[in-house]
Amino acid sequence: MTEPVAPISIAVLIPCYNEEVAVGHVVAGFRAALPSAAIHVFDNNSSDATAQVARESGAHVHRVTAQGKGHVVRRMFADVEADIYVLVDGDDTYDPKSAGAMIDMLITDRLDMVVGTRVSDAKSAYRPGHRFGNALLTGMVARIFGRAFTDILSGYRVFSRRFVKSFPAISSGFEIETELTVHALQLIMPCGELETPYGSRREGSLSKLNTYRDGWRILMTIQQLLRYEMPLRFFSIVAAIFAGISVLLGIPLLIEFIETGLVPRLPTAVLAMGLMLLAALSLASGFILDNVTRGRREVRHLFYLRNAGPPLDRRKEKRDRNGETKAV
Repeated sequence: MTEPVAPISIAVLIPCYNEEVAVGHVVAGFRAALPSAAIHVFDNNSSDATAQVARESGAHVHRVTAQGKGHVVRRMFADVEADIYVLVDGDDTYDPKSAGAMIDMLITDRLDMVVGTRVSDAKSAYRPGHRFGNALLTGMVARIFGRAFTDILSGYRVFSRRFVKSFPAISSGFEIETELTVHALQLIMPCGELETPYGSRREGSLSKLNTYRDGWRILMTIQQLLRYEMPLRFFSIVAAIFAGISVLLGIPLLIEFIETGLVPRLPTAVLAMGLMLLAALSLASGFILDNVTRGRREVRHLFYLRNAGPPLDRRKEKRDRNGETKAV
């Protein structure tokens, strides 16, 4: 007797802030692309009719009062239960038709995250400043954390349940995409990328992203994640800076002392010695915090393993009486 096969539950998560022009099209697009999925719109204090339009389009509408995309993602991941999660911005710039292929990749390759890499020739869709900033930040993440992605700032991603339920979400704004990427890299999760068309915003829809302000916040997030996830490397850099300045200040004093036996610039000598002590303290702090971080990472990994992984392709498999898996 063949055991009944439970369907795979899919949740589409759409964070929105003043997207009444676009959100109806986004909901309709994903309802057509993923008919069995539950579509959730999380309204982040919109002053327009975003929530009303989303509700009339058939989405489950939730309200998040803490302002910022990071706060919205934290609430999404905590409140919604599913086997597979599709995260997409509510500005109607991403292609809903790519969701099926991204989900298939997640299931077939047993991945925890698939990133929709944006491909666009429209200048209005992907401004040169944003394109350059994305390439710069992507390169920095790859340099610091190792293996990285082509487009770390993409707002179109598919996740397994264990990714979502193990993600701490400490960011508050648009830097959340960087944190999602680093979380996957630090736990060495199996991830993939899939190119997806990226279009321009609809007329009347305005971007909430500020190139310089949000770029700076993302840089600060990378710095914080480096300090939080790789304290030995971070404090070693700090120690090297202090030690380098100390040596530059101290060498002339040492030469003068060897030649004359005098230390005429005592404040400079005290400063050089103080900086060298700070370098030693920074390096010691790095070693101590590195051990703490290793323990914390092991706990996170154990919690990650407690949750269900990527679902098996239940459309292609069934079990016989002996419990052996056979292809349909």
